[in-house]
Amino acid sequence: MTSTGVRVGMVTFDTRDAVRLASWWAGALGGRVEQHEGFAMLLPAAPGGLTLGFQQLDDPTPGKNRQHLDLAADDVAATVGRLVAAGAQPVGEHSLPDGFTWTVLADPDGNQFCVSPAHGS
Repeated sequence: MTSTGVRVGMVTFDTRDAVRLASWWAGALGGRVEQHEGFAMLLPAAPGGLTLGFQQLDDPTPGKNRQHLDLAADDVAATVGRLVAAGAQPVGEHSLPDGFTWTVLADPDGNQFCVSPAHGS
């Protein structure tokens, strides 16, 4: 399939408190929180980075999130430790037969995400 000029502009999370969750992710990833009525965005720290959106709803979508972030870290253990200390909840540890490993965490709203070495590292 060839490029059609379409790209991912933002990954959006449903939440009861958009500013709180955007600020938590800003602490985890860096960047700047921009507030709007019922919505917050985490603008990336580096040019070309991905913007995260946080949509405030009285009743966020129930159940396991259908999308998640994969964070690539130079030091997985230190990154996981820092995120857990900041309020992330450990969910599980996983590995593939080729030795690739990753840790699943959940942010303060329960959205799961992974932390691993960069793929191919």
